[in-house]
Amino acid sequence: MSRAGLVEFDDVHKYFGETHVLRGIDAAIDETEVVVVIGPSGSGKSTLLRCVNRLEEIQQGAVRIAGQSVTAPDADINRIRQRVGMVFQSFNLFPHMTARENITIGPRKVRDLSATEGEELASELLDRVGLTGQGDSYPNELSGGQQQRVAIARALAMEPEVMLFDEVTSALDPELVGDVLGVMRDLATDGMTMLVVTHEMEFAREVGDRIVLMADGTIVEQDEPERLFTNPRTERAKQFLQRLL
Repeated sequence: MSRAGLVEFDDVHKYFGETHVLRGIDAAIDETEVVVVIGPSGSGKSTLLRCVNRLEEIQQGAVRIAGQSVTAPDADINRIRQRVGMVFQSFNLFPHMTARENITIGPRKVRDLSATEGEELASELLDRVGLTGQGDSYPNELSGGQQQRVAIARALAMEPEVMLFDEVTSALDPELVGDVLGVMRDLATDGMTMLVVTHEMEFAREVGDRIVLMADGTIVEQDEPERLFTNPRTERAKQFLQRLL
């Protein structure tokens, strides 16, 4: 069993058909900790994230948030998803809604915010992600990086306890990546608990409290960034990092 944390994975197994995608994952993320998950394509990184808010069902083990089971049959999945913000590689914004409307649709429906409260919340969050004054813009009027920052603001609007980031810069032009990573750095500085899948090794090294290296559905190695990047203990980690660093 994993050690206690805000998010816990306890002997988690996931299959897609006969393919064993997650093979007995034991891990925990502490409150305010930034854990960065790295590894080769197909290692199970994104699947692991999607198990936290039950976008994927597991076949064995348990996932818990603050001690409450996410994976129990009677778990309140809507309440779970309010506690977990997720930002995807594709922005998933509603194209017919403005940035403001994309941000406020969730809290207005779930938290019963008034129009005035929604307006104030959207303005506050747009400021936070560096998009002051863009509330009336539609997604097609924004760059990819701006759309991704709206997606982050939308996730934050539900006041989550933990944020999941799944390859959020991989679809962006290189010059737009920095602004999105800057927002994520600010969130980490503000104490947000974050589980991040990324290929941005400089970001992982700078912002991560801990790096988790996955391969073939298992955790190969995990450690503080500097120690893992400069002195990996396993041969698999050495091979992976030699290709990147």
